[in-house]
Amino acid sequence: MPPGALTRRDFLSAIGGASVAAATGDLWAADPPRQPNIVLIVADDLGYDSLGIQGATDLRTPHIDALAAGGVRFTDGYVSCPVCSPSRAGLVTGRYPQEFGYDVNPPSKISDIPANFGLPLRQRTIANHLNKLGYATGLIGKWHLGAGPKFRPLRRGYDEFFGFLHGSRSYYQEDADSHNPLWDNDRPVEEREYLTDAFARKAVSFVERHRNEPFFLHLAFNAVHSPMQAPPRNYLERFGHIHDPVRKRFAAMLAAMDDGIGRVLQGIRRRRLEDDTLVIFISDNGGTSRAGHSLKRTVQGGKGSLYEGGIRVPFIMRWPGNLTAGSVYRQPVSAMDIVPTILAAVGADPYRPADGVNVLPFLQQTRGDVPHEVLYWKYTNQSAVRKGNWKLLSRFPQEPPQLYDLSVDQMERFDLAAAEPARASELADLLKIWKARLPRPLWDFTPTRSAEGDEAVTSEDPSNE
Repeated sequence: MPPGALTRRDFLSAIGGASVAAATGDLWAADPPRQPNIVLIVADDLGYDSLGIQGATDLRTPHIDALAAGGVRFTDGYVSCPVCSPSRAGLVTGRYPQEFGYDVNPPSKISDIPANFGLPLRQRTIANHLNKLGYATGLIGKWHLGAGPKFRPLRRGYDEFFGFLHGSRSYYQEDADSHNPLWDNDRPVEEREYLTDAFARKAVSFVERHRNEPFFLHLAFNAVHSPMQAPPRNYLERFGHIHDPVRKRFAAMLAAMDDGIGRVLQGIRRRRLEDDTLVIFISDNGGTSRAGHSLKRTVQGGKGSLYEGGIRVPFIMRWPGNLTAGSVYRQPVSAMDIVPTILAAVGADPYRPADGVNVLPFLQQTRGDVPHEVLYWKYTNQSAVRKGNWKLLSRFPQEPPQLYDLSVDQMERFDLAAAEPARASELADLLKIWKARLPRPLWDFTPTRSAEGDEAVTSEDPSNE
């Protein structure tokens, strides 16, 4: 405001106060609506059927379940790749990572990672977009999109960063890898709190500090990724009904993340920001056998697999007043849709090129078609395509592809390729055309079963268990 300009409060005081204000209200433009805050919560290696709201009976996730009860739960939510790094590249850019050559995790051994590994600089992140729109942007947690200085979050649109750069880190400082430190912006720091709790604490602080301006909080927990380290205090005691020690540790780790999410949501509620905040929850890929899969699985396979258990993930959106609480959306959607949806929510122009779509019109029933007629995947020697309820999966070049009708066979137990040759041929042609236009991969790494829990493509049972 120019020096000496008369404010509304000054004017009303000068002409007699609130009684006059009511009579002259039409002289003043209403305050512009606040742009919505965006909170993007990403779990790490959380399987599709590992939430109470998704059917898990031995786990406890009341805060995530409540988030779904207050918003939209996607039954057919997918990621673009079944391992962490390329999946996150697709999530933050809204693009198929394979279409810019980013289709594999870096080596798990930090010293083997080349200096040029990272999200290509020509790819804009959701933080880049929101930062230009005046949002306070912060990443708390795991990055895994390049550790070289030019790839780091502070150079990719984030104003603040507290977390680590590589794929896996101990939850306890005393046995953490010194080559993968925690960063507080551009300064290495030590953290004495259990890492899940520390990330939640920092996230609550971010909300508190930026409560008076539109903010984008990207909260990327490393839970429930290995190492399987239970939180302190009484978390294990909550799960006396689980006798498998691996499953019990997993349940405790998940409960700590759920509690952390609850603290963040409470921080938003405490400042009466709930109605002004779009919250999105998703996992970066499917779970691993290290998590001790439930005996009552609803999808098969896991991380590193293109069976549903590797690419179909928990996916929730809540935006009070804009999305119907407690609704369930059953058409295929993708993590790539997050960027276009956020940009639409904040009133920004669509971003091109984007492979994702704005899902709000579908959720608000102003569009009657579907977000994606076709979705594609490629990871190492595996590839897959889904059109409608039909999915074609090619696991090995020397084997014929498999065809599944997901409307009746979500567990992918019955290969219908021989019974439906025309449909299998149609999907195979679509997949061939998509793969033919992909560029050469930026890196040539051979995935292995690493200490991070990444699942390689092997000739083992398709569940990778």
